[in-house]
Amino acid sequence: MNSPNSVINETNWKRGFWCLMGTQFQGAFSDNVLKWLVIYLVIAQKMPKEQLDSLVSDSGMYFAIPFLLLSMFGGWMADRFSKRHVMIGVKTMEIGIMVFATYALASGRMGLQLASICLMGVHSAFFAASKYGSLPEVVPPKKLSWANGVIEMLTFLAAIFGTLAAAWLAESFAGKPAWSGGILLGLAMIGWLMSLGITRVPAASPDKPLRLNFLGDLWREFKWMRTDRDLWRANLGNTGFFFIAVLLQMNLVLYAEQVMHIKPMENSALQVALAVGMAAGSLLAGKLSGDHVEYGLIPLGAFLMAAMGFALGIDDISKSAFTVCLTLLGIGGGMFIVPLAAVLQHRPPADRKGSVQGAASWLSWVGISAAALLQKELNIRLGWTPGDIFWFCGACAVIAGVYVTMSRPGALPALLKRWTSPGGMTKPE
Repeated sequence: MNSPNSVINETNWKRGFWCLMGTQFQGAFSDNVLKWLVIYLVIAQKMPKEQLDSLVSDSGMYFAIPFLLLSMFGGWMADRFSKRHVMIGVKTMEIGIMVFATYALASGRMGLQLASICLMGVHSAFFAASKYGSLPEVVPPKKLSWANGVIEMLTFLAAIFGTLAAAWLAESFAGKPAWSGGILLGLAMIGWLMSLGITRVPAASPDKPLRLNFLGDLWREFKWMRTDRDLWRANLGNTGFFFIAVLLQMNLVLYAEQVMHIKPMENSALQVALAVGMAAGSLLAGKLSGDHVEYGLIPLGAFLMAAMGFALGIDDISKSAFTVCLTLLGIGGGMFIVPLAAVLQHRPPADRKGSVQGAASWLSWVGISAAALLQKELNIRLGWTPGDIFWFCGACAVIAGVYVTMSRPGALPALLKRWTSPGGMTKPE
């Protein structure tokens, strides 16, 4: 069996890599457009507070459920077949999903619109393991941290433009949302065309059997991953990150609507500030990591997220200060997640990368689902204000930062020492 790195052409890998990045960007962009478009259409109906809180939470759950059910199947496909073939097949499926979404938007039926979000969750559940698992097969080993920085940056840029585009579509095509669906259908076709340029790679484990008991598969993967301390802790950190990120993002929508009382375009501008920070933090983390995994960035990012989370919860904070804090929080998030993503891709053997990515994706969506459920409980049942929830997110980030610092005590001091040394940043021993 070929190792992933043996199929990489050291000089001609860039075309396939950038086709993968383009395909990923389009998928993440369309995911965000559809999800936020439905949310903005809900907000435009001026529903009572409790009903709006519930629907914002439900939209997150509809996207999360497919990941909980299908992530391990997506991981099996990523190992059993060529990851390129899986991604092309998924992009073909997206075209059909967007046909359905166009009908759902035209009908104005909320149930069908939520179902279209769920179907895009299915699309992303199948795509995720092949997307992340293919990076070590597409780029040279010394470029893996850089590639992770790029893919995370582009993912958050897709969130920026997707959120803005959703707000623009909601306002520009008010009363005729089918036009928005048609645009998403066209983008799905473009994504399919870009997927054809992804680097051809062989199946990593062509004889891998399909086990229908995905919970049993998950348990086996968790047992195996726990034998590798860094890999297991990366999974826990990845799950915690998505829990905090999604809880904060959903809370931000409600804060903008209920506290700031701003329109969808202004609401999306706050989401953009957060995503700009995430993109910048991801690119910065990739640059600082160089050709290795920089563990010291993880606690540094966690503590920056915590500080900004507490700042966001301050009463009567100005809009400009709020926006700056959101951007800085995003930078912390990018610095936190990029090293974790590199660990999840680098440490598993070639024939297990898809399964590990599937299990990691499942755990991350456990975190996302928990955030969606908790957001509803905190808002509706306990009556917490959006500011209270920002403080809760900050406290969670503190816990994450303390845990990483205690479990790898030398990482942050070593990073700071390299920054302050006369020679600047150098590769650790």
